[in-house]
Amino acid sequence: MRPSAPFFIRIASLAVLAGLTLGCKTPTIEKIQASIEIVDVKTQWVAKEYRQWPEPKLVLVPQVRFKVKNLTTEPLRYVNFNAIFKHKLDKENLGDNFLAAIRKDPVPPGGLSPEIILTSNFGVEGRNLAHFKVFPQQLEYDVLIYAQFKGSRHALLGDWKVSGTIDFKEDEAVHQEGKVIDKAPETPVK
Repeated sequence: MRPSAPFFIRIASLAVLAGLTLGCKTPTIEKIQASIEIVDVKTQWVAKEYRQWPEPKLVLVPQVRFKVKNLTTEPLRYVNFNAIFKHKLDKENLGDNFLAAIRKDPVPPGGLSPEIILTSNFGVEGRNLAHFKVFPQQLEYDVLIYAQFKGSRHALLGDWKVSGTIDFKEDEAVHQEGKVIDKAPETPVK
């Protein structure tokens, strides 16, 4: 019995696929850490939810902003980042954020990426900004930043303390200063 043409096509396809797979080497954690550097790191807290009525509520979430410097001689592309936010006393994370950040426009050798922003999906709750001034220990968090590319494992690039800076302003009360209402409002006529 003689093998058919589809059999040879399958065998040839498998050979090409095996050659491509062997040619693509997944970088090690050490190689990732030597390839990129996190620079211009800024951390802060931002509002996720705010309301004054019926019960005052303010939910703040930690955020990290940074740029990536390419330390290699090749363009840097298809890099994913993951930020893990943890209270300094806890082992479990408060929240995280995964972002497929460097895609369409690769970072040239020695170049810097545009700013990357990772914001936690969970945060801490209080009634207003004054609450967090009375209980600042609620904002004592760290952020760990990991990178992954070309099917690698996640490589830890560093950890930073999240600053106590809050990028949020509460609504101000609306006053009609200088206006005196000297008569009762009119009753609507039916």
